[in-house]
Parts: sequence; C-alpha cells; structure tokens
Amino acid sequence: MKEKVMLNGVGVMPFESETELIEYVDQHKGILVAINAEKILHATDETRALINRNIGYCDGMGAMKALKQKGYKNACKIPGCELWLKIVGHLHNSKSFYLVGGKQEVIDETVAKLQQEYAGINVIGYRNGYIKTDEEKNALLDDIAVKRPDVVFVAMGSPKQELLMEEMQSRHPDAIYQGLGGSFDVYTGHVQRAPKWWVDHNLEFAYRLVKQPKRIKRQIHLVKYAWWLAAKKL
Repeated sequence: MKEKVMLNGVGVMPFESETELIEYVDQHKGILVAINAEKILHATDETRALINRNIGYCDGMGAMKALKQKGYKNACKIPGCELWLKIVGHLHNSKSFYLVGGKQEVIDETVAKLQQEYAGINVIGYRNGYIKTDEEKNALLDDIAVKRPDVVFVAMGSPKQELLMEEMQSRHPDAIYQGLGGSFDVYTGHVQRAPKWWVDHNLEFAYRLVKQPKRIKRQIHLVKYAWWLAAKKL
C-alpha cells in the first residue's frame, strides 16, 4: 500500500501523476477524497477520520506545496474535476459506471455527453443528487449492490458525498468511488471553470474570488494556511 503523508492529521497520498493514482486505485479499490488547503486547515476529528479511512489525494496547490515541503518533491496536484474524466478515459472500454449527483437536467446532459465523447461507455445507472427520503437512499444503495458497477461518481459536495459513498461501499466494496462536488455542472457548461491560464499558474482560487467576491470569507483563512507553510507547522 502507498504511504500516507500526514498534514495536520489529514492523510494524503503523494501521487506523482494521474496515471499512478488511477493504477493504484484500480488495484486497491476505495473512495478517492480530494484534499486541498481548506480541508487540511479546517480538519476536525470527524473529517480527519473520514478522510483517513479512504484515499486522500492532492487536489490543490496548498496541499501540493505541503507535500513538497515534507520531501515529496515529485508530488503533483490532481484536480478532481479533471481526474474523473481521466478515469473514464482510461477505463471506459472495460469498466461499468454509475453516476449520482446534480439536477436532473445536469445528470441527463452529463450521461449524454459521456456517451458522445467516450464511444461504448457502459453507464449502468444514474440519478440526480436530490435524495430526499430514506426510501430513495435505500433504493439507490440496493441498485448499487445489485448492478455492482466498477466505478461510481458522486457529485453532491463534501462530506455528504463521502458519507454516502461509504454506505455504498459497505454494500459493494469492489469498486472505485470518487466524490466530484460540482464537476457535472462544469462538464456540462452550467458552471464555468477558470480559464486555462489561471489553472496553469495555480491561480484558480483567485479567479473564483474575482467572480464571486463573497468567497473572501472562506479564502481569508488561506492566509493562515500560508503562515503554517512558512513556519513548517504542517
């Protein structure tokens, strides 16, 4: 098993490429959890336990810098909104997929676009992310257990999506699971991701702040994280 590096008690695996991560999780089935500076900074006993039971990977620049500071010079940032499509690209010819999340319009468009872009992809089930009753949740868990997909994507926001995936995993452990947040909305064009220049220069957080100034209340905490890095407190 690949080692975990502890950052404020949060275990992150220092993958050096998307390919290494995909090969690892294909051999060691589990739940992929995106780790960024906010999750490290605001970790609680509950969120640490949730992450550390699963496969934390470096989703943001802050986590990547902390890994490099710990001596993992080749650790790379793997954005979750790109990773799920790389998983599809690697596995769509041989694996089955199940998708949960978004509004009905969004999940319908997501499946249609995947079928157009990845010829022959086997999507054996999908539903929107608005699970309002225990009956609906149990029906979903039963469907996962019966259909036994190889890959399950859940786009509902953290930690809700991780907790649901753990329930799925308890019924069907032999699968790759990944939480996607708002990735279906980005994929279908309902939400615009930062342009490539901002992404390539690790300034995606700044672009989102320009577009949504109210995010300053969340992002001001990143100053504390930067100080932790400078003081080597992680």
